[in-house]
Amino acid sequence: MDPGFMAKYIPLYAQAAVLTVEIGLVGICIAILIGLLCEAIEYFKIPVLRKIVAAYIEISRNTPLLIQLFFIYYGLPKIGLRLDAWVCGVAGLAFLGGSYMAEAFRSGVEAIDPIQEESACSLGLSRMQAVIYVILPQAFAISAPAIIANVIFLLKETSMFSAISLMDLMFTAKDLIGLYYNTTESLTLLVTFYLLILLPVSLVGSLVERRLRNGGLGA
Repeated sequence: MDPGFMAKYIPLYAQAAVLTVEIGLVGICIAILIGLLCEAIEYFKIPVLRKIVAAYIEISRNTPLLIQLFFIYYGLPKIGLRLDAWVCGVAGLAFLGGSYMAEAFRSGVEAIDPIQEESACSLGLSRMQAVIYVILPQAFAISAPAIIANVIFLLKETSMFSAISLMDLMFTAKDLIGLYYNTTESLTLLVTFYLLILLPVSLVGSLVERRLRNGGLGA
């Protein structure tokens, strides 16, 4: 173990960690929006679009992120659509994450008794208002553990970004190993920085779940 080597390249790993978190957060936020949209289409039983959503979920969940990134980064230019590697990373993570978020929201919505919507409508709310003010808050609470698990899963999947030449944590570690053969030091830094990213997310997620349970939501 060479502490001097590790100290020298900590700033490089920190820079890569910022890029990893940046792409991860943007991709996850878009994935949540996609998941909400997919669940809304399913909840309101919109014809044709339901079949498209079902096909999207099956394709997304049953193909690896690496293949999806290759298709976006190397395949789309063949039809004249060339995207920046950063955009490709976000798009790939959002495409994969959207299906997982949709399933998380679906489980939350299905856990709510349909009579709640009927009761809200009988009190004068429109169906859309009932969904926004009655169904969604409870669905979020019930889905919280699955959503948090998906966030952690997607942040770990950012390790695939090195395949499209993004200078993320994995790319940095592989580059240093190839240049200097300091495998132990490079991998130690890689693990350390992933822990620095994922542990706070896990701890905050556990706190949120506990607060929801104590508040009587999602129980």
